[in-house]
Amino acid sequence: MAAKDYYAILNIKRDADEKEIKRAYRKLAKKYHPDTNPNNKEAEQKFKEVTEAYNVLSDPEKKKKYDQYGSAAFDGNFSDGFNASDFYGNHFHEQTFHDGSNGFHFHFSGNADGDMFDDLFGSFFHGSTGSTKNTYTNDGFSFHNNYNEKGADAHADIHISFDDAVFGCDKVLQIKTDNSTSSSLKVHIPAGIDEGQSIRLKGKGETGIHGGMAGDLLLKVHVDKKAGYERKGNDVYVTTNIPYPTAVLGGEAIVPTLTGKVSCKIPAGTQSGSKIRLKNKGICSMKDPAKKGDEYLVIQIDVPKHLTLAEQQKLREYDLLFSQHSV
Repeated sequence: MAAKDYYAILNIKRDADEKEIKRAYRKLAKKYHPDTNPNNKEAEQKFKEVTEAYNVLSDPEKKKKYDQYGSAAFDGNFSDGFNASDFYGNHFHEQTFHDGSNGFHFHFSGNADGDMFDDLFGSFFHGSTGSTKNTYTNDGFSFHNNYNEKGADAHADIHISFDDAVFGCDKVLQIKTDNSTSSSLKVHIPAGIDEGQSIRLKGKGETGIHGGMAGDLLLKVHVDKKAGYERKGNDVYVTTNIPYPTAVLGGEAIVPTLTGKVSCKIPAGTQSGSKIRLKNKGICSMKDPAKKGDEYLVIQIDVPKHLTLAEQQKLREYDLLFSQHSV
């Protein structure tokens, strides 16, 4: 038996995890499936190879043997305590397995029933959502699969504004199908969604194999920045300027929020960089829209750039009084 590199057949690295192995198999199985490649012997052979590779690498015990001994571990002549009956079960005494021109053939002696064969070859399609169909010949066993499998999930990115993420919106996307035709898809963006979160659209992914369910479309959301606003969870930090006299003496200031401007009380002696909390003025929770975060006003004090002579004189008088008070 010629050595086979199952990792190369599935086009994956040797440290690939279970999900990567399954994803690689589904992609190749769909590409070479007989239903999509009728009368194509090369595709049929490729389909058998990727299925054989997946059958081994998806099974922890078989994968362990393969990583240690290579594909020779599944040769009936392998002498390290492993033989064909270990691989195929102990329902019979003699087995040969070869790839004939009419597909997989399995010759046996001893008693075996149909259920045993269903279990044996059904494992080639572990994880499918449908069923396998087996047929038998006089001289042995011919395997022909007739199963369905869910299509792979598709991934896409969408960019929205800061306000659209805060309040939610509806977007119309152009989706390309398997045959390269485009179709419009209306998507609802829920209020409160954050950067990097995804929206799952059921049945909008890749077409299933042999009539299986279509995969899903995972839409990853990217939120644009908004000047003066910074989001931290469901809280929002808003930079706001207040006049110098208001910071010193205290008073009322009109400040921005996500839903418009409001009047806010400014304590006397407020320092630049200090924060004032506005409760429940933040961003709503996606799970419970009634729950909202808070808004934090990040105070910046306006320093006047142009003063009249009278204003300059008053400021000098204040500076003189302040200096005397400090002494």
